[in-house]
Amino acid sequence: MAKKKKKPIILIDMDGVLADFDNGLIDIWKVKHPNKPYVPLEERTSFYSINEYPLLHRPLVWKVMMEEDFFINLPPIAGSIKAVKKVARSGFKVRFCSSPLIPNKTGASQKYQWIGKHFGPQWMGKLILAPDKTYVHGDVLIDDRPEIKGDQTPSWEHVLYDQPYNRQIKGQRRMTWANWQEILL
Repeated sequence: MAKKKKKPIILIDMDGVLADFDNGLIDIWKVKHPNKPYVPLEERTSFYSINEYPLLHRPLVWKVMMEEDFFINLPPIAGSIKAVKKVARSGFKVRFCSSPLIPNKTGASQKYQWIGKHFGPQWMGKLILAPDKTYVHGDVLIDDRPEIKGDQTPSWEHVLYDQPYNRQIKGQRRMTWANWQEILL
């Protein structure tokens, strides 16, 4: 009996890769604090959006991120849903791998709901929540975080999802949903 070929495992981060964390935050910020400045995504230089705001405004930014419905209402990044479905049809085993924002009491369940809302309930079981992604097995991790540290030596290659705040990183493969085929295939 012929051995079945193992499908490569593609781990895909959520915030900043699938879900538009930054523009979702800005949209809420503009409603709640219309007279306070915000930092457009294109001007970001730090991975953590809260670090871009003046110290005086950081508690307000934190409060927005702690809202009960913050994660479920994040818009998808343009092209992400369609591209991920194509990745799965191209012979990859897709898993979502996200670090929960632990102080947000409903954040973890909202991430499952977000997957169900945008991909369908059959995809919800593909979500792995891991504060330390180095424990998660896979072949490739697509993540916008410039550097991923943890307790283990990862089994995956980190492919950087291109965002303004990680463009200073050189020498690492990077992708967007427009060029995923060049990178993964």
